[in-house]
Amino acid sequence: MPNSIERVLQAALAAPFYFGQILIQKTSTGGFVLSHRDDEGRNDLQTFRSTEDAIDIAKYDDAGNYRPLKTAPNLRRGWRLELATLAELKCALDYFYSGRLDVFVAWKSGQLHTTPLRQTLDRQSGMYRIAAKISDEQADRVVGDFCRSDGGCLRTILWKRDTRGTVSSTKLPSEKFDPDFDQAAARAPSSACAEATADKTTAATIPLLCQEACNLLIAECRKVVKGE
Repeated sequence: MPNSIERVLQAALAAPFYFGQILIQKTSTGGFVLSHRDDEGRNDLQTFRSTEDAIDIAKYDDAGNYRPLKTAPNLRRGWRLELATLAELKCALDYFYSGRLDVFVAWKSGQLHTTPLRQTLDRQSGMYRIAAKISDEQADRVVGDFCRSDGGCLRTILWKRDTRGTVSSTKLPSEKFDPDFDQAAARAPSSACAEATADKTTAATIPLLCQEACNLLIAECRKVVKGE
């Protein structure tokens, strides 16, 4: 798997590419530069040079609030991460979006297994067992709100609601389930991002894929059941 990931990265680096809210570019010396995709063209960014710096960069949003969901569209801006090797790049991207490169490689090779929401809920235990009692209507609403790319999560949903293949939420647009669609481009633009785009880099995209409901979504389902 590690070698497969490096092959994917090498292929992607034929040109700049987006990974969630991150723009990755290869330098003339063979290194790599990562930055927030909305900071392209800025020359006032704070420079970092260690893979571990990615942990701190990803920890808080621009307002200083902790980011429990790292694939939420609230990665802070104002930084530039310079790395020397492909191994460092892979490590840093995993700090930003844990496990997403592995999932992408598994999907590309046809080996990714997805888990329906109902199956994920049914295997919960302890205080989260009650989440399985959520109704289809409630689940449709919760997933539609929690997982939306605009303000929720930038992952592309590959799982279904149940084993019958029911769509995870009718509240989400069809693009939310399309790996070829750039989810980060679907978020509502903020005033801070209202900059001229004529000189922006045209970049490919490696999607953040979601093969099963995350723990935070399970917690939301539990909250709805407990509340009603």
